[in-house]
Amino acid sequence: MSLSTDLAVRDLTDPAQGPHAIQLIVAAVTSAATAKWPAAELVVHRGERIVDVADNYDRLGYSPEAAARDSRYTRYVDERRMLRSQTSALIPGALRNLTADEALIACPGMVYRRDSIDRLHTGTPHQLDLWRITRGPADLIELVAVAVTAALPGTPWRVRPAIHPYTTDGLEIEAWSGETWVEIGECGVAAPHLTTGLALGLGLDRLLMLRKGVDDIRLLRSEDPRVAAQMTDLTPYRPVSAQPAARRDLSVALPVEITVEDLGDRVRELLGGDAHLVEEVTIESATPAAELPPASRERLGLREGEVNVLLRVVLRDLHRALPKQRANALRDRLYAGLMVR
Repeated sequence: MSLSTDLAVRDLTDPAQGPHAIQLIVAAVTSAATAKWPAAELVVHRGERIVDVADNYDRLGYSPEAAARDSRYTRYVDERRMLRSQTSALIPGALRNLTADEALIACPGMVYRRDSIDRLHTGTPHQLDLWRITRGPADLIELVAVAVTAALPGTPWRVRPAIHPYTTDGLEIEAWSGETWVEIGECGVAAPHLTTGLALGLGLDRLLMLRKGVDDIRLLRSEDPRVAAQMTDLTPYRPVSAQPAARRDLSVALPVEITVEDLGDRVRELLGGDAHLVEEVTIESATPAAELPPASRERLGLREGEVNVLLRVVLRDLHRALPKQRANALRDRLYAGLMVR
């Protein structure tokens, strides 16, 4: 994708770009927090989509060797700047301008990820960082309870130990979907090199999906009037007619270190405006050259450091049937693009 295309994607958390139910999740969380801690000043900081690498990584405590810095996971604009990969990148800027000893810093916004493609993942998710700045003792689980209860009333949730460079005593937060536990955020005690207090980050897309009972993240951006009209409130989602899926398998030569995140980003790039038709991309198998018949190795043109990857691509138009010919054309575009090395 070009930078102009990336920046043109609508940020669903921003009221200036039109109403969306994600904004109601943000409002519910921040309102509950300010009601719980009325003495704390609420500071809403949005910042820019293009941020300094230093704010996104260095000042948050990421090591120079952190895997997240790899261009496979980060969309760099140049050596110094990048499309923010997390709303935590806005925290250093908010702290630089903070004057209050007691504050709630809220940083909502869209971020950019090189991510896998399935019903829970997108390359442009929305997050909310909510940090409670306090000079005295503070209860991390209390902050999580206030936020999650406001976003998902009555939904069971749990925490598990996790490591984040900008926190100590880090935790991952999961909520019960009715069938399985789904990660919805992370938290911890703010790292001393940043500030004193508590750090909380929430995945807004997943919170909204759980709140409304939406099973496909693509629906949150749907332009179908029957769906878009339901994305302005927090009432349960009423499914519109489901369309059948088209499954296509591709056998291609790819680097041995390929990941589903790499493929997700590559598929989005190859299909451009048709990328919304891809429901899921999975790696079914990866076979080394030595385990393939000579004819297969020759057909694929396997090089040193490559494997034969069997991909399964699930295509589905959310609003109308996807003709077989179009599904095949999309498969052929992906095959041709992925085979270019």
